[in-house]
Amino acid sequence: MPSTQRPAVTAHVALGANLGDAAQTLRDALQALAHTPGLRLDKASALYRTAPVDSDGPDYVNAVARVETWLTAPALLAVLQGWEQHFGRERPHRNAPRTLDLDLLLYGAARVESPALTVPHPRMWDRAFVLVPLAEISPTLVSADALRTVEGQRIERAADLGW
Repeated sequence: MPSTQRPAVTAHVALGANLGDAAQTLRDALQALAHTPGLRLDKASALYRTAPVDSDGPDYVNAVARVETWLTAPALLAVLQGWEQHFGRERPHRNAPRTLDLDLLLYGAARVESPALTVPHPRMWDRAFVLVPLAEISPTLVSADALRTVEGQRIERAADLGW
C-alpha cells in the first residue's frame, strides 16, 4: 500500500431490489462492487427474499456485502449512489420500488451524522432483511437479541427458494 493511501476500513453495504430480475441485479451489483477502484469485496451473504417494509410493490431480494475500502464514508456513499444510477434507480417518492438500493450500513466503528449520511444506518436494527444477512457474514456484529427483535418479519433464504 502506498504511504499516501489511507488504511483500509471494513464497511458493510446492504443491497436490495424489487423491480426486474432482482436476483440477477444483485449478483451484477456485487460484481460491480468487486471491480470498483478503492474497494475490495471481502464477502457477500446469500440472497434473501423479503416482504416490502414501509414500501409497496413486489417482494425484495436482499443481501449484505462486506468490503474493505480506502475511500472515506462520503466517497463510498457517492460510489454506491453512482452504481444505483447505473442500474436504473429512480426516486419518484420515498420508499418507491427500485431496481437497486445500496445502503452503507457500517463504516468500521465510525459514527457519521450529516445531512447526506448517517452511519451506522439508522434503521438497520429494525429490519430482518439487513440483520439476517449481516449476521451470516459478520456474526459478531449481530446479537441473538437483535435477531429476536425482527423474527416476526418474513425472510426466506434464496437457497431455500431454488435460486
